[in-house]
Amino acid sequence: MTDDIQVFIDALEARGYRLTAARRAIVQTLVANGGHCSADELADSVHEQMPGVGRMTVYRTLDLLCNLGMARPVYQGSGAAHFVLMRSGHHHHLICIDCGQVFEFDDCVLEQLSTNVITDRFNFQVQGHLLELHGLCSDCRKQ
Repeated sequence: MTDDIQVFIDALEARGYRLTAARRAIVQTLVANGGHCSADELADSVHEQMPGVGRMTVYRTLDLLCNLGMARPVYQGSGAAHFVLMRSGHHHHLICIDCGQVFEFDDCVLEQLSTNVITDRFNFQVQGHLLELHGLCSDCRKQ
């Protein structure tokens, strides 16, 4: 987990952003939560560790992480956005349309598509992606 935290800290510093104690706590908490939580959940968790960190600081830091491509909001039927960390520029989910269970996977089947087809066809250079595949999990298929 320390390596994951360091990747985000290094990326912030490399882009010229100061690593404040609040930003460090926010990144650490986001990583500790598996890179998935709503802004309110994150603000509550950070506030438990550092009572001086306000909700707006958490929201602004999430905006910064999203603007830098280090996090992305996802909407998986809960209404509120949940934020996921983009550790290597991409993130993948399998979402069961019956029970709502979410499975993460790291294998990136889009690298070839992104670099060849998308660039050639649309003259668009992909910097990252968030992939959600919807279907039925093995438990729901048995029913």
